[in-house]
Amino acid sequence: MTEVPGLTGLEVGTEAPDFSLKDQNNEVHTLSSFRGSKAVLLVFYPWAFTNICTGELAQLREKIDQFSNDAVQVLSLSIDSSFAHKIFAQRDHLNFPLLADFWPHGQVAQAYGVFNSDAGVANRGTFLVDKDGVIRFAEVNEIGVGRDPQRWLDAIAELTTGVAS
Repeated sequence: MTEVPGLTGLEVGTEAPDFSLKDQNNEVHTLSSFRGSKAVLLVFYPWAFTNICTGELAQLREKIDQFSNDAVQVLSLSIDSSFAHKIFAQRDHLNFPLLADFWPHGQVAQAYGVFNSDAGVANRGTFLVDKDGVIRFAEVNEIGVGRDPQRWLDAIAELTTGVAS
């Protein structure tokens, strides 16, 4: 986990809490439905339509075949509603699920230890969950501190091939 004073999140080796959330198309995604078939990259972000979030999700879009394929599924999550996600996905051509942790407000972010109660949103948490439902990579950054998606690709490569890049 990234060392940021005052920030916590679930640690590597922890079983990932299960959840079911709706995406921008009102389709339900359940984490445990991927067990035994795919790893899942969970990307928590604070708000749609903001600069850092837009940039991070654009990087996912540009390399979607590396983030979402036969071995791994990317799921992004924020406290925004599925309606806001729909417009965000259309505007920015986001071609992966944007899950609404809208109600109960931030419940999944809270379960993963990334909910920022002062701001009422998720901090920038990223978790790679293996096929068995165990967290194999974790990082948490403050709201205003962007992440390097190359670290996520490295973690995916290490998980799927067993070799660090």
